[in-house]
Amino acid sequence: MRKRTPSKAGKLRPDVAETAFRVMQEATGAAPKTLPSAERKEKNPDAVKRGRKGGLKGGNARAAQLTGGRKTAIAKKAAAARWKGKDS
Repeated sequence: MRKRTPSKAGKLRPDVAETAFRVMQEATGAAPKTLPSAERKEKNPDAVKRGRKGGLKGGNARAAQLTGGRKTAIAKKAAAARWKGKDS
C-alpha cells in the first residue's frame, strides 16, 4: 500500500493541541510571544506603490477600451448571476 502524504494545508496549520500548548507557553512566559503573520513581515514600500498605481488605473483603462455593446453584455451577465436561483 502507498503511504499517504499530508496535504499542504495540513503542514502549514498546527493542530489544536499544538496551538493550545504554544498559547500556554506564551502565557506563562516559557516562550516568546508570536506575532500574527500580518505583523511579522513588512512590505516593500516601492512594490506597494507600484501595485497601487496599477490597481487605480486598471479598471478605468479596461472600461475605456470596452465598446458600449460589450459593457451591456457584461452588465446583463452580472445581473443574471445576481438573480440566479432567487424567487421573484
